[in-house]
Amino acid sequence: MEAKQWTVQIHLTENGDDTHARAVLTTRAGQARLTGAGHARRNPADASVPEIGDELAASRALADLADKLAVITQRDITALAGPPVPSRSW
Repeated sequence: MEAKQWTVQIHLTENGDDTHARAVLTTRAGQARLTGAGHARRNPADASVPEIGDELAASRALADLADKLAVITQRDITALAGPPVPSRSW
């Protein structure tokens, strides 16, 4: 069995109460790259805890990445399935 490794890097940037995250998936040998984006904004009434903004933005970026990967997978499955088989009419 062949072992494969894919890497996801999460890049975070903060600007005041805004945190932006970018999740980048790289498949083996860098063959494919896919990016997800996430954003979090602190409510001014909440305490300033930067880690929470990082976590929320990162989770949103990972969710976006997962959604994009699922769409690509569905397209690949559809492409391999070929034309639909006609139903029989008796």
